[in-house]
Amino acid sequence: MNSSDTTPLTRAPETSTAPRLLAGWHATGRPDTLAGHLGRHGPSPVAAVLAGRGRCGGAMSLVDAVGAAGLTGRGGAGFPTARKLRAVAERRGRAVVVVNAMESEPASRKDRFLLAMAPHLVLDGAVLAATAVGADTVHVCLPRDRSAQHEQLGAALEERRRARLDPVRLRLHALPPAYVASESTSLVSWLNGGPARPGGGPPRTHERGVARRPTLVHNAETLAHIALIARHGPDWFRQAGTPEEPGTTLVTVSGAVAGPAVLEVAPGTPLTAVLDLAGGPTERLHGVLLGGFAGAWLPEARLRTPLTRRDLAPLGAAPGAGVIVALAGSACGLTETAGMLAYLAAHSARQCGPCRFGLPAVAEDFTALAAGRADPDLLSRLHRRTGLLPDRGACRHPDGAARLAASALRVFADDVDRHLAHGACPAAHRSPQIPVPSAAPPETWR
Repeated sequence: MNSSDTTPLTRAPETSTAPRLLAGWHATGRPDTLAGHLGRHGPSPVAAVLAGRGRCGGAMSLVDAVGAAGLTGRGGAGFPTARKLRAVAERRGRAVVVVNAMESEPASRKDRFLLAMAPHLVLDGAVLAATAVGADTVHVCLPRDRSAQHEQLGAALEERRRARLDPVRLRLHALPPAYVASESTSLVSWLNGGPARPGGGPPRTHERGVARRPTLVHNAETLAHIALIARHGPDWFRQAGTPEEPGTTLVTVSGAVAGPAVLEVAPGTPLTAVLDLAGGPTERLHGVLLGGFAGAWLPEARLRTPLTRRDLAPLGAAPGAGVIVALAGSACGLTETAGMLAYLAAHSARQCGPCRFGLPAVAEDFTALAAGRADPDLLSRLHRRTGLLPDRGACRHPDGAARLAASALRVFADDVDRHLAHGACPAAHRSPQIPVPSAAPPETWR
């Protein structure tokens, strides 16, 4: 997959879970118009929520319904969605809602696909969230290098304006296409007229965000789930997934599989089953990258692990942004990791020591290891530096790079030994299997 491509993956095969977010796509194979969306999902629940003073389908408020559903954020952190809603709703003053549709993770296509196929489901969720927290404005943030996505979403917004569907303002924004620009504080900074760089300290966005107002930031998929919970209730939502991690989730499966795809699966599905839904591996795998460039490698022996935070945590991994990349056995995991680390080092915000000095040093050492140019102290230096990066930066960017590097040293330990003893393996000289965008940093953060 080319990260500069503005076209989402166009294949979303049926899964063992009845499609929810992608129901329209499975039914028609094309994007939903507003008329198609309302015909499929029924009238917008916004009016009912407002008429019931925040109630959702009965005695339960929308925030309580989201809490009872057990929905967690689908942007990567997995934070309880209802807690974020309450944190903003309980603040004084008129709130703001921000739709984070940046999807800066290079290996992810899920939010792009969802917005292309079911834009009104995401926008319904954003408007519902606004009514729940007392907001009058929704800001939809996209990277400015995806012109086709801007046109599609702009057309969806115009449909809603003509239908006079929403009681709040919806505004579309084009932000710099930088990796760290998708961080919530980066979005707030840019919307306030500053650079799209993350902030490292208080106040938090729910306390003082856009225009110094309480601000709720959710990713596109999370908001689409809110729209479905408002229509069908928490019990329906919990019919899929596990008791601890209910619902469905979107994943982007790529790499050495027969049919790379965006899939809707239930948490708890074994990774092997998810790969099979994407056509299955095309050859024996060397490992799987889980969570994206800021994620972690898993060895082939662990691919029967269920796709849940609970089951993956002991392995040092997490679902993250829903990225699963199958690495062919003919590839060099060290070379693939070196390319991703170089990208992460170039796309840091360069605001603190870990990003300015630590990340480039780790990337440089990993490049030397992959190329078979390691000095005697390189391995111990890499372990020491990756251990120093987490929890020291102004944002979590260095933490993700450290997690990726540490997992590669662990999962590809045999390759590390061979590279140190005999130089680069033959696979290290082949073209990388995981596409890495240009490592050049963005020209502007504004």
